[in-house]
Amino acid sequence: MDLTSLKAGLIGALFGFVLGYLDYKIVIGIIQKRLKQVEEAEQADNLDGFEKHLGRMRLVVLVMTVAAFPVIGFLAGVFLVAPQ
Repeated sequence: MDLTSLKAGLIGALFGFVLGYLDYKIVIGIIQKRLKQVEEAEQADNLDGFEKHLGRMRLVVLVMTVAAFPVIGFLAGVFLVAPQ
């Protein structure tokens, strides 16, 4: 791997991180909005299970977006710039 490919990979990883962070914020926002709707409707049956798994869902979404997107961006940057 030459320096040009490495730079392209790092730029791709940065873009991947930014996109992953934005995706994380959007998905968590949707989940929290749904939680508020359930609270307002006073559907206690749905609320207990939802709140119970909210922390786990945040962790899964965080790992899937903020951790995976930079790796994909790095690989995309390296392979798009790599000499043929």
